[in-house]
Amino acid sequence: MFNNIPPVTRNIIIINVIVFLIANFLFREQLTEYLAAFYPFSPYFKSWQIITHMFMHGSVMHILFNMLTLWSFGPILEQSVGEKRYLILYFLSGLGAFFLFNFWNFIEVQQISTHLEQLGFNVNAYLSGANVAYSGNDVSILEQKELLNSLNNIISVPMVGASGAIFGVVSAFATLYPNAKIMMMFIPIPMKVKYLMPIIIIVSIGLGVSGNGGGIAHLAHVGGALVGWLLARTWKKHLYRFH
Repeated sequence: MFNNIPPVTRNIIIINVIVFLIANFLFREQLTEYLAAFYPFSPYFKSWQIITHMFMHGSVMHILFNMLTLWSFGPILEQSVGEKRYLILYFLSGLGAFFLFNFWNFIEVQQISTHLEQLGFNVNAYLSGANVAYSGNDVSILEQKELLNSLNNIISVPMVGASGAIFGVVSAFATLYPNAKIMMMFIPIPMKVKYLMPIIIIVSIGLGVSGNGGGIAHLAHVGGALVGWLLARTWKKHLYRFH
């Protein structure tokens, strides 16, 4: 059955599984440091991470859900638009996920840094590696510690997973086949994808902006979906040429 999956989707799944096994059972710390995607202005960031993070996953359930979703939507889309465009869609969606997620991170870092500076904390010196002391009364120091904790989470916690790229695939599928009915785990009834996808995007935006995402990069999903929608919308007019 696996051999019946179109080549690009099949190879993406294979690479993801191989990287997951190596990263989680052989070289976890080393590969996370080098292949996961850190905030671009973090000292841990490397340029290749904008691509390699798409093949890193944090848990069995994470990679299982992503690969099952790709297996469900990828083959039809790959056959519809062709291997080359499908590959472009996949990676551009992953890049869109990375950039939107980190654009929001940048806004948050600026807000946190401004607040810390107002409290008398030298953020630039801290980010340069200097040992910066807190200033002010106990309430001010407590607030500075909380803000620094938020800042450090952005700088030192990387983004991993193919979710952004896969959201692009699902979004493109929804654009090309809006009346197809699908069923999600949390919605146990078949629903047309043109209605389901906007619900998922709105919820993702709300969770991403509010910061109540539970460790999930919801805005990355939105970024991937946006790229998938834009590409599919452009290609839809000439779909017959792709066969």
